[in-house]
Amino acid sequence: MNAEGIELSAEVATALAQGQPVVALESTVIAHGLPYPVNVETALAMEAEVRAGGAVPATVGVVGGRVVVGMDKCLIMQFGESACCDTPSAEGDVSPNKQTVAKLGARDLAAAVALGWDGATTVGATARVAALAGIEVMATGGIGGVHRGAAQSWDISGDLTALARYPVLVVCAGAKAILDIPATLEWLETHGVPVVGWQCAEFPAFYTVRSGRRLGFTFECLDDLARMWQVERTWGGGGVVVVQPPPEEVPGVEVAIEAALSRAEALGIRGASVTPYLLAQVSSLTDGRSLDANVKLLKQNAQTAAKIACAIASKKWKD
Repeated sequence: MNAEGIELSAEVATALAQGQPVVALESTVIAHGLPYPVNVETALAMEAEVRAGGAVPATVGVVGGRVVVGMDKCLIMQFGESACCDTPSAEGDVSPNKQTVAKLGARDLAAAVALGWDGATTVGATARVAALAGIEVMATGGIGGVHRGAAQSWDISGDLTALARYPVLVVCAGAKAILDIPATLEWLETHGVPVVGWQCAEFPAFYTVRSGRRLGFTFECLDDLARMWQVERTWGGGGVVVVQPPPEEVPGVEVAIEAALSRAEALGIRGASVTPYLLAQVSSLTDGRSLDANVKLLKQNAQTAAKIACAIASKKWKD
């Protein structure tokens, strides 16, 4: 690997060298998205889903200033255990000095490498690393996007600019439901990021199947989706977002989201702490139903990403 500071595991390096399908997985969901020990169990389950689908998993994280592509079980457990002290309190108290594993966006990677940090990669950071490593497919729960109230706060996730810039196909259940979904879709359209459905005609809202926003294109066949990706790559495009509905819906989740947003506003929670705080609050307000749904959709997305990665690899071999 020529990119400075990036280290591939032996398994991932071999798979890429042999043209085998590989699926990148983010690590923010481990260190900042899910509580311990559910985070570790889910991360390992996602890797198992990728393997069962015929692809090689490559969980990405920054360890002591090294960008590791293909974290082993020990590193995943290390990141997962850090969530015990990094999870926002009811008062939203999470400071950089308190965190043992930082939350890193695409823009933060080089600084984290230079300073020797430990850091969990967001969707945007994972997409950047995956592109550098030659991995074309990644799976996540939901992408970041335009936050509600962004007209005043200008809070827009760096995931979006990364999706426009880095050539990686991202499988997700839409944008996180705590976001402004119409504004997120408008941003993606303006910046030329294709958003297509995998066996669905409507953009899902993470915890629910319907968002009220119809998709321009729906794919029912893996070969067609692989062909679309091949054309995008030939034309020098950036990322592609592939959405599929969650396997389980959470009734009344919008009420919980609004309540969580009000609490965050009252507490003055801003920046990188917003999403972890809101997810934790929504889980509490739904008696854990949103957490269960989150875990299930993460596994499903990993499963689908593996199928797509295999279809892409197969098409390259045939061509």
